[in-house]
Amino acid sequence: MIKVNKICKSFDGRTVLDNISINYNPGQCSLIIGASGSGKTVLLKNLVGLMQPDSGEIWYGSDLFTAMDENQKKSVRTNIGMLFQGSALFDFASVEENVMFPMDFFTDWSREQKLERANFCLKRVNLENANKKMPSELSGGMQKRVGIARAIALNPKYLFCDEPNSGLDPTTSIVIDRLIHEITQEYNITTVINTHDMNSVMEIGDKIGFIYKGRLLWEGCNSDILDSECKELNDFVFASKMARRLKGLE
Repeated sequence: MIKVNKICKSFDGRTVLDNISINYNPGQCSLIIGASGSGKTVLLKNLVGLMQPDSGEIWYGSDLFTAMDENQKKSVRTNIGMLFQGSALFDFASVEENVMFPMDFFTDWSREQKLERANFCLKRVNLENANKKMPSELSGGMQKRVGIARAIALNPKYLFCDEPNSGLDPTTSIVIDRLIHEITQEYNITTVINTHDMNSVMEIGDKIGFIYKGRLLWEGCNSDILDSECKELNDFVFASKMARRLKGLE
């Protein structure tokens, strides 16, 4: 479990996160949603330690993450997997080498052990026999699956995904959503996803936190979101669906 307790963050006197408290549980896909500039990316960066909140606490299980120094945080990060918005694969490295990168950085495993784990992860995301391909040879959806394989390479307890469907067509987005959800449940991972994709919300939103101007205005699950009495959330949902219709995606 990750517990966020009353965290605040400001930049140049402007409050970006305002007293946010929320829990993220194992085996669930927890989505952070909100308009651009709402604070959801800043929240994600605070959760993984790329930023430090001005006040408040972030707990990983019984460990107070926000009180740790960088060496202590490194031990927590060995249990964290990251799926970046643009996949963030190394263009100069093969699929196999990309997946092995966190093992190179965080473990002293032999090459045979790393290769065995890479093969397992690639098989789990349905990319068997893609080891020697380069990222430029892959479609956007395949690149995203390599990113997922790399994110689970160290068998993490926690998985963070930043706009995992960015740049993908609707059909491929559903494939990626379902794969993330399956892996989350299969390995009982605490998964936190930053997204503005309402299809993802309705497809895999076990828990949803809606951020509005730095404040957590609503939380619930996908079956509750359409019945919300939160005006700002309803406006966001309507605007998201309308934008998709105008683009011809619904």
